[in-house]
Amino acid sequence: MKQTAWDDLPNAKHIDRVLADLKKNPDKWYDARSDARSAVWSAAWNAAMDATYSAAMDAAWNAARDAAYSAAMDAASDAASLALIAYDDCAYLLDEKPEYVQILGLLGNHAASLLYPACIALQKEMA
Repeated sequence: MKQTAWDDLPNAKHIDRVLADLKKNPDKWYDARSDARSAVWSAAWNAAMDATYSAAMDAAWNAARDAAYSAAMDAASDAASLALIAYDDCAYLLDEKPEYVQILGLLGNHAASLLYPACIALQKEMA
């Protein structure tokens, strides 16, 4: 039985993980986002958000992805959730070291740019 709008997506368990941690520790996520901001990262963030928005809009033709996008926006308004919806192959980044994810983002990996704050937040969870 379907419990969320994104249950059918490949990254459903990772979206649930991000949303649950965001809800449980909003201050940690705010701090992680603040830690991630820099002049270079900001440019990568903007490019990644534009690319992800386009990818999410293209995916809107698929009802499950459209519902997941809306649900994620309503539930968290969080870039990590958007990245996990738009990029099916990026969930592994959540378990990587933030420094590695930052480098990937700076090299043009849009999903890595969007997941960088999530990696910082989740790294703090493990510490």
